[in-house]
Amino acid sequence: MTATGSHPALEPGLVGELRTANRLAVAPMTRVSAAPDGTATPEMAEYYAEFARGGFGLVITEGVYTDAAHSQGYLNQPGLVSERHVAAWREVTAAVGEAAGTIVAQLMHAGALSQGNPYRDDTAGPSAVVPRGVKMPEYGGHGPWTAPREMSRADMAEAIDGFAASAANARRAGFQGVEVHAANGYLLDQFLTDYTNLREDSYGGPVADRVRLTAEVVAAIRAEVGPDWCVGVRLSQTKVNDFRYRWPGGARDAEVIFTALAEAGATYLHIASEGRDWIETARLDGGVTITGLARRVSGLPVIANGGMHDRDLSAQVLADGHADLVSVGRGALVNPDLPRRLAEGRAAEPFDHAMLSPMATLDNVRRWRLAAGAAA
Repeated sequence: MTATGSHPALEPGLVGELRTANRLAVAPMTRVSAAPDGTATPEMAEYYAEFARGGFGLVITEGVYTDAAHSQGYLNQPGLVSERHVAAWREVTAAVGEAAGTIVAQLMHAGALSQGNPYRDDTAGPSAVVPRGVKMPEYGGHGPWTAPREMSRADMAEAIDGFAASAANARRAGFQGVEVHAANGYLLDQFLTDYTNLREDSYGGPVADRVRLTAEVVAAIRAEVGPDWCVGVRLSQTKVNDFRYRWPGGARDAEVIFTALAEAGATYLHIASEGRDWIETARLDGGVTITGLARRVSGLPVIANGGMHDRDLSAQVLADGHADLVSVGRGALVNPDLPRRLAEGRAAEPFDHAMLSPMATLDNVRRWRLAAGAAA
C-alpha cells in the first residue's frame, strides 16, 4: 500500500503536448443519454465536469459517432457530425475547462456492431460475417446480430473522411484531442480481427494489412488537425461481444500494430486489458505486458486500463513502467472523486452493476444515487 498522497498516479502527466494534473484518466463509457439526433445535453456537461471537479487529470468521452451513414452504434449516442453537435459539445468542454480538466473526444464507428442507427437500416463491416454474441441490452439492444454488408473501397473512404471531419469538429468544439476507437469489437477492431476480416485485398490477410485502415484513419486525422494536436488510439484484444479473443500472433502481432499506428502519427496508445487481474491478463509472450511492449515499440505514452481503481495495482503499473497513465471506467462512475480519495487515503466505493441496469444511462445513475442516499 502506498502512503497517503504519494501515489504515482497523483504525479503530473504528459501526453504529447497535453500536460495533465495527474496520471488518472476517465475511461470511455457508453452512456446512451444524448438527444435522439445525437446532440449532447446539459446533463452530459454536468456528468463530464463532475470527473474534472473530482480531480481526474484527463477525461475521455464515450464513443462519439463520426458520420451519418453507418457509424452510429446506439440510439441516443452522441455525434460530432453537425453544427448542432459542435455547439452542444462546446457546452461540455467549457464545463470541464471551468473545472480545470482536460477532455478528449473518443471517435467511434460501430461497423457491424450497430444496434441502433436511425440513418440506415443496414450495417457494414470488413466482411459479411455475423458478429458473435447478442446485442447489448444495457445500450438498448435485443436479440442476435445481423450479417453486415462487406464494405467497398468507397465505404471505407467515407469512413476515413468521417473520422477526419469529426476530429476537426472536435477541435472546433473545444476538445484538447481525440481518441480513435479501434477496440472492443467495433469497426476498426473488426478489420484488425482475423475472423471478422476475411478480405482478400490489401486490407485483409496478415496483421500488417488488417491494421491498415486504422493507420489510414490516424493519418487522415493527423493531416486534418496538424502535427501537434493530440490523436490517441484505443486498442484491445477482447471485445464487447467476445471476451476470449487474443491477437493470434501475440507479441509479434502487437509489435506490428503498435509500430504502424506510431508511424501513422498517433500521440498515445490506450490499451484496454482483459480483467481486474491486470498483471496476469496483460501478459504476452515472454512475460512482457502488452502496455510495456507498446511503450517500448512505439515510443509513445501509453494508458493502461483494467481494474485501475485498485490503488495498489495502479501504483504497480505506473511504478514498474508498464504505462504512463491509467484509465478508470466503472470505478470512476461510482467514484467521480477517485483522485481526491486517493490523495486523502480514503477508500473507493465498490461498483454496483445496478448503476447500468436496465440501461447504462445518466438517468439510471441518478436514480441509483438517490436510492443509495435514501438507504444510507
